[in-house]
Amino acid sequence: MFVQNVQVQNQVGLHARPATFFIQKANEYKSSIWVEKDERRVNAKSLLGVLSLGIVGGTTIRIIADGADEEQAVNGLVKLVESGFAE
Repeated sequence: MFVQNVQVQNQVGLHARPATFFIQKANEYKSSIWVEKDERRVNAKSLLGVLSLGIVGGTTIRIIADGADEEQAVNGLVKLVESGFAE
């Protein structure tokens, strides 16, 4: 299991478009991946799950992966979040 915290950089947070990018990136990996905010954990490959967290800009989230490519998965998703989803 590999875990890393990251602060959401873009102002609007993980609304529909950035959340879609996030899920597409998560689906590139074989590992099971979760996103955690305030003790709530959802599947990072589920659009409804990610949107249900209501993640806004400036929020710190935890990305957790477990599997063959867990470290690459977390690092790839952290890099995407830190880029502000190119917005």
